[in-house]
Amino acid sequence: MNDLDELERRVREEVGVRLFTVLAWLPERRALRRVHSSHPAEYPVGGEKTVEVAQQWLSTCIEGREPYFGRDKAAVREIFADHELIESLGCGSIINVPVLGRDGEVAGVLNILDAEGAYDDASVAAAQAIAKEFTFGGAA
Repeated sequence: MNDLDELERRVREEVGVRLFTVLAWLPERRALRRVHSSHPAEYPVGGEKTVEVAQQWLSTCIEGREPYFGRDKAAVREIFADHELIESLGCGSIINVPVLGRDGEVAGVLNILDAEGAYDDASVAAAQAIAKEFTFGGAA
């Protein structure tokens, strides 16, 4: 699966989502570029995150190739500089799942957000299963 609209549909059906973005990882710049957004006015495609990405998040998602699960607003505030915008959209829980390329390296990240308390460990597992089926296909 490499169609971003289909990916968003699956996430909506199987995990639930209020805000969904897909970020391509640009290792040479240690940056993330948005390639898909359910809220393009607030989070436009092509936007990049660099210095505002927390080291703890990078260690987990990019270096560790593991999902980051922020269960509540406090966890979101701790990691994300744009937490005020996130909260203004009614989001207070986040799942970030790395998507691995054919080489086993991180190609990008799925950002799945909903209201505080909307997600649990089963939600994270469902998101991981979807991410394993997704390939970037040159979206960056």
